[in-house]
Amino acid sequence: MDVNSLTLLVDILDAGNLSEAARRLKMSRANVSYHLNQLERSIGLQLVRRTTRRVEATEIGLQLYEHGRTIQNALLAARESVTTLGQSLQGRVRLSVPSGYGQLVMSDWLIAFKRLYPGIVLDVLFENRVEDLMRDEVDIAVRVMSEPPQNLVARDMGPVRYVACASPEFAASRGMPIRLDDLRTAPLITAAVVGRQLRVAAYLRDERHEVLLEPTIISENFLFLRQAVLAGLGVGLVPDYVVQDDLRRGDVVTALDEWRLSIFGTNMYLLYMPNRHHTRAAASFIEFILAQAHGSGRGVAA
Repeated sequence: MDVNSLTLLVDILDAGNLSEAARRLKMSRANVSYHLNQLERSIGLQLVRRTTRRVEATEIGLQLYEHGRTIQNALLAARESVTTLGQSLQGRVRLSVPSGYGQLVMSDWLIAFKRLYPGIVLDVLFENRVEDLMRDEVDIAVRVMSEPPQNLVARDMGPVRYVACASPEFAASRGMPIRLDDLRTAPLITAAVVGRQLRVAAYLRDERHEVLLEPTIISENFLFLRQAVLAGLGVGLVPDYVVQDDLRRGDVVTALDEWRLSIFGTNMYLLYMPNRHHTRAAASFIEFILAQAHGSGRGVAA
């Protein structure tokens, strides 16, 4: 068994299937399969279980994966130390951020980071997909959720706060929700997950309640949702940062302020794969963004 064989096993399991591993390694699928078979033959044990779509590690395969990942990380760190010796911080960071939070809050942080480290390439995806975050070879993802996945490292960026809000004109003519159940019949303006029934979780001290919602305006574009609220088209159920300037000016009023409302989760998390080598660029980015989130003085939302 050699180092190349171990790191090949790591690449195959990280990719999830032989075809994707071949694409990433710029090899043929047959070549990848051949080297994997040779490794298993030399050990005398099956290292991965193959299905039509995925490969999964056996118990011994998982043990060798951990050893291979440690070796691969050490090699990457050594290579980076040599190539960046005497140079300013360089590299590429590929990240995925929620469309609303990314545009309205994180954009300023990303620009500040780029000014601080001009040699780092930022490759930013604005999306809200939550399943299989790392399938697009993303280094870092930012997502709102109640419980982060067990297979990822999750760094807490702060609580998520939603507000029920409307224009003063709408409040005067139609009235604002007084009870939580009033959200069932109010003309709601909010975001939703395609194919999933929309619910709002509401917390009052130690009590948790849940209400099914039927919005009349649905969008992942929070700037559009804000415009709809200001136009008096209904009650917005949006992250507080979307309307904070409008609240300050009195262009928007809120209701149900005694409740802590949440649609997609209660916290924002910065997520990345465990045991994956972080370049100096990625490590610097993680610490910079966490410092910005914790120093912003406000909660965050999707």
